[in-house]
Amino acid sequence: MKRFIETLKNIWKIEELREKILLTLGLLLVYRLGSNVVLPGIDPESLTNLQNQADGGIIGILNAFTGGAFANASILALGIMPYISASIVIQLLGMAVPTIQKMQKEGESGRRKINQITRFLTIAITAAQAPGYIANLMSQNVGVTISPSLFWFTSIIVLTAGTVFAMWLGERITDKGVGNGISLLIMVGIIASLPQAFLQEFASKIDRGGGLVLFIVEIAVLLFVILLSVALVQGVRRVPVQYAKRTTGGRTYSGNMARQYIPLKVNAAGVMPIIFAQAIMFIPVTVLSYAGLESGNANWLVSMFSDIQGFWYNFVFAVMIILFTYFYTAIQVNTNQMAEDLKRNGGFIPGIKPGKSTAEFLDTVLSRITLPGSIFLALLAILPAFAMVAGVNTQFAYFYGGTSLLIMVGVVLDTLQQIESYLLNRHYDGLMKSGKLKGRTVSAF
Repeated sequence: MKRFIETLKNIWKIEELREKILLTLGLLLVYRLGSNVVLPGIDPESLTNLQNQADGGIIGILNAFTGGAFANASILALGIMPYISASIVIQLLGMAVPTIQKMQKEGESGRRKINQITRFLTIAITAAQAPGYIANLMSQNVGVTISPSLFWFTSIIVLTAGTVFAMWLGERITDKGVGNGISLLIMVGIIASLPQAFLQEFASKIDRGGGLVLFIVEIAVLLFVILLSVALVQGVRRVPVQYAKRTTGGRTYSGNMARQYIPLKVNAAGVMPIIFAQAIMFIPVTVLSYAGLESGNANWLVSMFSDIQGFWYNFVFAVMIILFTYFYTAIQVNTNQMAEDLKRNGGFIPGIKPGKSTAEFLDTVLSRITLPGSIFLALLAILPAFAMVAGVNTQFAYFYGGTSLLIMVGVVLDTLQQIESYLLNRHYDGLMKSGKLKGRTVSAF
């Protein structure tokens, strides 16, 4: 405890770090306040049906990511998710569109161009999603105090502006604050529901005999799952690299003195496989519902993809996560480019020929470590279903795994790493007893 207090004092002593943390907290507070501002023309007392709808399914997931803004019919109801969708689209286009591929190789100037394209695409996606959200509002008999046509027009404008504002807040945090702003906004939205879910679970267990012991066991299991998630996020396979001759700090090293490592992450895909799989899992139900075929012969399909505690739902979900992990890892990690960079800089993997043989070796190693990583990721994704079956409250069960837990772990580790860097650069002790956090985590998005 004494060391923790001393670390907080050291953080406060660094003026630049102190200002960044305060700015980050202030912008996050603004985002949370905006999540409770209802759209103009809506009677807040008529939102009961919408809030009940957000208890499960894809609506529940969206509501969790927006910190309850979706169910509150807030001006930030669509949150930052359109920006995430736009970023995913740009990443996928980078595989097939030569122009975007060229921008990705142009360094900082290319990054600025891609960011600008992503912003415009975010506006387009938000403008397309806003009418769907408003139609859902109207179907839930939400009370509207102004004319429907005016409500539709103003709501589309306000929802689009709200997403642009959330995107701006995230970029300000990234540029001027601490951590990845977009990921922090999502994490804050997820954590916002944790206290209520915790209290509900505690109250439900206390009301029955032996409930306190069971609740303590649940918390212990949750902490264990968090430790496993940290291990998944931080896990790397270090591939040794040696340079024939390398100059560092004015000194020339050769042979074993110049040995370094390529850190291949066990889970290079992050949470994206879960997001992709979840999106596809909801497509059949959505399509059949809009087509009016949710009954009759298609009823079994709707039932299977709607029961998040069912065997077949979780089996298909896990298989899709494993497949998408390989797919997204192939997008994120370009072994051919890594081999070319090594060859250009005079580096080689001991026992492996430079060039094509190196690329094949890296690809083989990556495939081997991705298999256990993808299986582990799939197990984490379906853990909430096991928690629900075991009697854990639905809202609290979502924190036992899946996208929510991985985002929180990844964002917290990334933010702590930045704070750690500031402390060590100013010759203070780090956050950890060893003085260094292992590795550098990749932001959630």
